[in-house]
Amino acid sequence: MRTARFTLDPAFTIGEVDPRLFGSFVEHLGRCVYTGIFEPGHAAADADGLRRDVLDLVRELGVTAVRYPGGNFVSGYKWEDSVGPAEDRPRRLDLAWRSTETNRFGLSEYIAFLRKVGPQAEPMMAVNLGTRGVAEALELQEYANHPGGTTLSDLRAEHGDKDPFGIRLWCLGNEMDGPWQTGHKTAQEYGRLAAETARAMRQIDPDVELVACGSSGQSMETFAAWEATVLEETYDLVDHISLHAYYEPLDGDVDSFLASAVDMESFIENVVATCDHIGARLKSKKRINLSFDEWNVWYMSKSQAEVSALDWPEAPRLLEDNYSVMDAVVFGSLLIALLRHADRVAVACLAQLVNVIAPIMTEPGGPAWRQTTFFPFAQASRYGRGEVLDVRVDSPTYGTAKYGEADLLHATAVRAEDGSVTVFAVNRSRTEPLPLDVALGALELTDVVEHSALADADPDARNTLAEPERVVPHPVDGTALRDGTLTAVLEPLSWNVIRLR
Repeated sequence: MRTARFTLDPAFTIGEVDPRLFGSFVEHLGRCVYTGIFEPGHAAADADGLRRDVLDLVRELGVTAVRYPGGNFVSGYKWEDSVGPAEDRPRRLDLAWRSTETNRFGLSEYIAFLRKVGPQAEPMMAVNLGTRGVAEALELQEYANHPGGTTLSDLRAEHGDKDPFGIRLWCLGNEMDGPWQTGHKTAQEYGRLAAETARAMRQIDPDVELVACGSSGQSMETFAAWEATVLEETYDLVDHISLHAYYEPLDGDVDSFLASAVDMESFIENVVATCDHIGARLKSKKRINLSFDEWNVWYMSKSQAEVSALDWPEAPRLLEDNYSVMDAVVFGSLLIALLRHADRVAVACLAQLVNVIAPIMTEPGGPAWRQTTFFPFAQASRYGRGEVLDVRVDSPTYGTAKYGEADLLHATAVRAEDGSVTVFAVNRSRTEPLPLDVALGALELTDVVEHSALADADPDARNTLAEPERVVPHPVDGTALRDGTLTAVLEPLSWNVIRLR
């Protein structure tokens, strides 16, 4: 196998990593909330019904922002249903997931959950622009954030939350381009509504940070035209535009699946181009950043049949994908894609946090455990803070049906404030190890602190209730730094973290 190579130099950088790149997502879908993060009566539940074992894993995962309450769920969401005494809250039909929503977990519980995760966990609240509009968004903002002295802010205090929730980051609806969305709109309809909502929310607080809905995927027929039309209406009123992308191996095409990040990077670059085109056309000096607020490996083709068969149950087992080593390697590659565009991706949310296509799984009344995808996210969140260095690989390639020739090596590197550097690298080859040489240029590095890999002789190996620690990262021997060059060998189908100081 030919050696893959790249050069790192502190003079050539991409940009600073926004901590919110390591966000996640909690939706009222399946068991994400109920028997996921919230299970009163569980042996590990605290006084508020939150599972302490899950809280511990969320902290270990390193989540920095949590988008809530949807997702498709938000387009039928009445925020008023989710506040006040839990026993008085109404039960509602959730059209998005053909389930019954009890509202036992609501806005106050969400904020309490974040506060228990820690100060690093920022709320990211979505407003319903599907079946509702400007007035309801303003009412929610007033209830959540106004200090007091008005009907809604005083109602929050009456409900037991004297202090404002301090939500700064708001999504203006969800996937409004999608025909599946309750209240689906054309780009013109949504753009006007988003602009009106943004303008009004800024009258309450000029410093709110707002995310407009972009396309639900690059494959949508309206992609790019949707972004352009929406931004024509909202450019000076919003801060970010959203991207959503999920990947799975379709029709047994594993080679293309392993190169999923090729599509993700293309998606990011195409949205950036559209944003900048509209900014130039409007002669604006403002720069719109990206909120990649849904991304993951998701076996979506399997999930569609699950949802259509439901008859309005409470918290059904839905979208509970059990991830393999191969899935985790693709997942790590998607993280690399986000880091490689840290100059424009300011927010990213792994969908979702618990049970539903999630890195954390739970059993009702039983344990919680880490899926294979838990480890790349936790390592990237811990070591991917700082400045992303410009990585341009010289790599052997392989053929894919979807993306043509793709590099076997996918990599990035992040330089921390103390000068240490972490290389994140994926070997996409299913059968061959990949030698790697990294020229370190002017970086004053002398030691390899650690080389960790997630790989297994069985690419289908998984963590399960029966074997919760079947797959964990392991140390790699032989990685060395000599005369300004890092040398390593990346195992077949592997996610690698190489820390240097």
